[in-house]
Amino acid sequence: MQYFGRTKRGRMSLAGIMFVVFCTRASADWPNFRGPNHDGISSETAFQKSWTDSIPLVWSREVGSAFSSYACVGDRVYTCGTADSMQTIYCLDADTGAVKWSRGVEDEYHEPMGGSGTRSTPTVDDGCVYVLGAKGRIVCMEAESGKELWSKRFSHMPTWGYSGSVLIEGDLAITTGGGSDGAVVAFNKKTGKQVWQCGDEPAGYATPYPFTFEGTRYVVGFSGKAAIVVEPATGREVWRKPWKTEWGVNAAAPIFSDGHLFLSSGYRTGCGVYRLRKDGDVLAGEEVWSGRVLMNKFQSCVLTEGMLYASDQRALVCVNFLTGEEKWRIHRVKHSPMFLADGHLVMLGQRGQLQIAKASAAAYSPLTSADILDGRCWSVPVLHRGKLYARNLSRLVCFDLSGSGGKTGR
Repeated sequence: MQYFGRTKRGRMSLAGIMFVVFCTRASADWPNFRGPNHDGISSETAFQKSWTDSIPLVWSREVGSAFSSYACVGDRVYTCGTADSMQTIYCLDADTGAVKWSRGVEDEYHEPMGGSGTRSTPTVDDGCVYVLGAKGRIVCMEAESGKELWSKRFSHMPTWGYSGSVLIEGDLAITTGGGSDGAVVAFNKKTGKQVWQCGDEPAGYATPYPFTFEGTRYVVGFSGKAAIVVEPATGREVWRKPWKTEWGVNAAAPIFSDGHLFLSSGYRTGCGVYRLRKDGDVLAGEEVWSGRVLMNKFQSCVLTEGMLYASDQRALVCVNFLTGEEKWRIHRVKHSPMFLADGHLVMLGQRGQLQIAKASAAAYSPLTSADILDGRCWSVPVLHRGKLYARNLSRLVCFDLSGSGGKTGR
């Protein structure tokens, strides 16, 4: 434990005790893609934002190719790779990187243009871990041991493989199958029995996104041709927005805030915000603004204090959520995953440079710029208990951002 100082009587100071309590409460689990609130915002606060010396490397491990991000729960982290010609899920010790268990999900997936391997991120819930392979096999396993509990297979794989992670919503495991498997489909999370399916559009690449509006829970399925809002209690479609993108690549996460739904795609499609309202037992949507100020091909935005931040297919951009007004743009910083923590953007450049900057509509001024990886870095990093977990296609790394010291290296 870090030393906080003692009084003349040898007791830890009150300020030290309060700091320990605060840090313990602030270090919440990150059990699924984009975190517990599905918004890319971390509750972590006890980390160092400005680094001039080398950031301590805690561990590094090769796992084979995949685009999975991390799920971090307690002292374990879960991600995917490729081993023995199989897409493989790994459960690792968060502090050492040691493999606690690994399990093949389905046959390996080859994609020479972008990169091979699993696209989705594991989801951990109530003692189980869920993952969707790139070829369409969804598996539920015991989080402790990796024992397989149930599985299903989809048969309408999109061009670049199934990519959306599994959403756990109450007793449901919700994902995107496409075609006759359902644009959005829900299974009982414990048994794997199908509960409902909605729509028959081709699968998109986004993870189903939940939100609450006027006391009712909804889920957005961003399919290859439309954004479909479903009532998860019944599986009933309540609103849809046709959304045609070249190659059907709708991959960036939708964002809901104060009655408004944001959608964005790359290529030549762009983005828009839609004001929702209840219309009987369905929803109606009215366009507030649309355009090409943001073009998120596969990286998602984060929203804080009324501003959207994203590294889209062209640049790093800050945009007013309700008006679409561009605040600033940093050219050639593209396709770089990010999250928000303690009011700061934590971004991993697509070639492995970590940047930490205060989220501000006035300007982008990094406090830290450090090369922590090389190769293709498109997977979203995660901050958990003061440690940053990041990866390229095949190499996992853990860096200590707490400022408390540790092994230094790369």
